[in-house]
Amino acid sequence: MKKWYESLFENAALHYDQERFVQGTQGECDFIEQELSYNRDLKIIDIGCGTGRHTIELSKRGYTVTGVDLSPSQIAHARDKAKKEQLDIRLEVGDARDLPYQDEYDVAIMMCEGGFPLMETDEENYEILKSVTKTLRKEGKLIFTTLNGLFPLFNSANEFRKDKADGNAEIINDTFDLMTFREQFDIDYEDDLGNKKNISGNQRYYIPSEITWLLKSLGYQNIDIYGAKLGAFSRKDKLTVQDFEMLVIAEL
Repeated sequence: MKKWYESLFENAALHYDQERFVQGTQGECDFIEQELSYNRDLKIIDIGCGTGRHTIELSKRGYTVTGVDLSPSQIAHARDKAKKEQLDIRLEVGDARDLPYQDEYDVAIMMCEGGFPLMETDEENYEILKSVTKTLRKEGKLIFTTLNGLFPLFNSANEFRKDKADGNAEIINDTFDLMTFREQFDIDYEDDLGNKKNISGNQRYYIPSEITWLLKSLGYQNIDIYGAKLGAFSRKDKLTVQDFEMLVIAEL
């Protein structure tokens, strides 16, 4: 039986590219470039790359990037987009929990909850961090966004989403469990074939101290956490309880 996130991204690439939360690619790549000091010799792996928006944009800017995603349809669309741009990019179907690369990349990115923290157990989410870390060379860097566990303690995720409800997928029947920091929900959406669908899912919110501990257990030495504003990542953006997502930058 398919997991909820596998079902959600099956035959949904065209709709995905129209969602509001994926419209910050240019600014996010600007930030990534700054973090890399514009060193185009660095090899990048984009985990949960989806339709390849960051992979393709960074490749257009001269970086060598590998894009990996669990969804065959997302990767197929990413390859079509890369072909239209006349870009030769390594785009592969793969599971973030068990990546086949080791000591191959200087930088790993996971944008917009690209895999982590969508897994249904904490152990699986941790396997993603372990697997991604394994891909990195000595002194490698990991840049990713994840759900901010401080947000649902002070705010309603339902109200937050209503304020931004202009996309194809609608999350309903949202509940948050204080004991597990997991959000349960239903999603109503239409796939690229015009089929109306409803699936149930859950995802994990993390507080900053948890993320710091998990990354330290994997050998990261420098760990910084900030707010994650759409298309406007910045080290000046101090994390607050109003940030739905947080931006994590960690170095081995």
